Amino acid sequence: MDINAEEAAKRANDGAADATTADTVSAEEVTGGDNMSVEPSLEEQIAAWRDKYLRLQAEFDNFRKRTLKEKMELVERGCEGAWKAILPILDDMERAVVASHKSEDIEALRQGEELVMKKFESVLQAAGITAIECVGLPFNEEEQEAVARFAAGQDKHGLVIDCVQRGYKMGEHVLRYAKVVVGE
Repeated sequence: MDINAEEAAKRANDGAADATTADTVSAEEVTGGDNMSVEPSLEEQIAAWRDKYLRLQAEFDNFRKRTLKEKMELVERGCEGAWKAILPILDDMERAVVASHKSEDIEALRQGEELVMKKFESVLQAAGITAIECVGLPFNEEEQEAVARFAAGQDKHGLVIDCVQRGYKMGEHVLRYAKVVVGE
């Protein structure tokens, strides 16, 4: 009887194990079925990522356009101040031209021209623009352009003899190179 009792117990355990396995499988199938309905399909995920990508790309494109527009406005506004500073000088020049047609006093016209020139130089100086001094100094290729060479003797060899066109700097940046005649 012991053998029969052992066999019966074994059969009961196997049946219980089979029932547990069947329960587990059916629970996984049911859970798996629920996961499929909760989780989006692969095509839906691809569509969602594609949509996110396209929106991000459009947002970046709009950002790029907006910053480019802002930069252009800054450049325009930056120049606006310089032009506003120059307009009073233009007004003075117009008055000087009108006065030159009416006046016979050459000395008064010269004084007017000098005042306008000083006013213009003060506007340039306020903007940080300075003239490049060069006559009598050694030739400097970083600020000057030699347009001619002139035989001037040993004491003036390599020195700037004449300035054909003044050069200007804004801080350390050369705006226009001075055109000079260099002694040989």
